[in-house]
Formats: sequence, C-alpha cells, structure tokens
Amino acid sequence: MTEPSAEEDSISLTMARPFLGRTVDLTFDRPYGSRHPRCGFLYTVNYGYVPGTLAPDGQELDAYYLGPDEPLVTARGRCIAIVHRLYDDDDKLVVVPPEGPDLDDAAIAVAVEFQETPGEYVVVRQ
Repeated sequence: MTEPSAEEDSISLTMARPFLGRTVDLTFDRPYGSRHPRCGFLYTVNYGYVPGTLAPDGQELDAYYLGPDEPLVTARGRCIAIVHRLYDDDDKLVVVPPEGPDLDDAAIAVAVEFQETPGEYVVVRQ
C-alpha cells in the first residue's frame, strides 16, 4: 500500500497526521467483541475515538486500538499509522499499547479487515 501524495490529503487525514508517533488517549464506544449497531459486523479490535476532537463526519476522530483481545473502555497508546480511506473522508488512527510493536502494513490490514476493504484505503505513516 502506498501513501497518497500531499495533494490527496483529505480533511480527516490532515487532522490525523499530527497524532502520528504521539501518545493518544482513547475512549471505546465499540469494544472488542461487540457488534456494529447497524451493519452487525463483529469488532475484532477495540474501536473508538480521540475525545475532544471533531472529524469531518461530525464525530470525534476514530481509532483502531491494536492491543489486548479483551473489551476496554479507555486506553492510552502510541499512534503508529493512519488508515486513509480513499473514497470517503473518515480516516482512522492506528494505535498500539505504549510498549507495543510497530506493526507492518500487512498486519494492520489483517487487523482492520473486519471493517476496511482492501484497495479502498492506504496506510499512512508519515
């Protein structure tokens, strides 16, 4: 997966970039093992948002927490990447526990495949 050029930055990607490499506090509204309220798919990671932010969709900036396989309410972690959606302006941070590994793009793709469609996003790291 290749990173888009600067000309292709969406509003949410511009908003998400400053979080790369930083410690982030997250709140989970869709914890590990829960189901999407409308679509019904299973969350295989803790999924939530960065409190106090406002993304283009009118909600907080979303985040995947690739950490423990158990439901969490909150967590702190390190943002290692962004899932930049190519067909809508709703990018997601990829966050791991503070001591967690820097996962490669393939590992991130496997972790988010429950919600993201291959070819419809790129993993941004810089």
